[in-house]
Amino acid sequence: MCRVVDLQQAVLAKNDLCAHDLRADLAARGTVVVNLLSSPGSGKTALLEQELLLACRRGVPVAALTADLATENDALRLARSGAPVKQVLTDGLCHLEAGMLAGHLEGWLPEGTRLLFVENVGNLVCPASYDLGESLRVALASVTEGEDKPLKYPTAFGLANLVLVTKTDIAEAVGFDEELFRRHVQQVNPGVPVLLTSARTGEGAGALLDAALAVASGSPVHAPVMARQHPHQHEHGGRPDGHDHGDGHDHGDGHDHGHAHSHATAAAVPTHHS
Repeated sequence: MCRVVDLQQAVLAKNDLCAHDLRADLAARGTVVVNLLSSPGSGKTALLEQELLLACRRGVPVAALTADLATENDALRLARSGAPVKQVLTDGLCHLEAGMLAGHLEGWLPEGTRLLFVENVGNLVCPASYDLGESLRVALASVTEGEDKPLKYPTAFGLANLVLVTKTDIAEAVGFDEELFRRHVQQVNPGVPVLLTSARTGEGAGALLDAALAVASGSPVHAPVMARQHPHQHEHGGRPDGHDHGDGHDHGDGHDHGHAHSHATAAAVPTHHS
């Protein structure tokens, strides 16, 4: 069983090395990567579309890469902002890796791009342990997901530089306890900023964009105290990871996902100007 853990450690080490090189390469080009993690249905795409639109209106050179198991729906929505967008179809792979991202950016990322937003695959388990060479990692949770989300997925929220709450326009209707949510976030990631947003009402509009631009200008980001953990460590040989995997994973969306690792495909989406 130790060989399984060693293999996982080797995979993560290789990913981290690639992420380090990608971060340095993009920094030399003046590009900052923002990695967005959340459960499916959190409102991540709606929020990102709003931020991309604001960026285009302000004249900020931005681009977005969005990853899904299937369909190009999110990329088509994001392209309405006018920003360059690329869709990555993972065909069952539950997360992006630094090498995958580097491959998809090669020959596509426009020169002069200041900010690259990466909308990771929608789940809070697999993507959390993989560095993509980002300079800003953002964990999102909607008011409908429950105040204990950060406690259930401590790696996703514990490694975040910024936490966003989405769909605040329905917070009262669903009985969302903001104070309790904030306490739980601080429990796993002391000091991390928590911002409230609503794509429908415009609350917090531009907050994500401003945070990313601040990083691009050299402002320091919140440094999580949690060490990056190895992905998918199973309860073998006395190595509990806090969740039982079996044959699949609960990714925070209420569904069980298997490990169908395969090669991702990508397609650039035509830019539509509004």
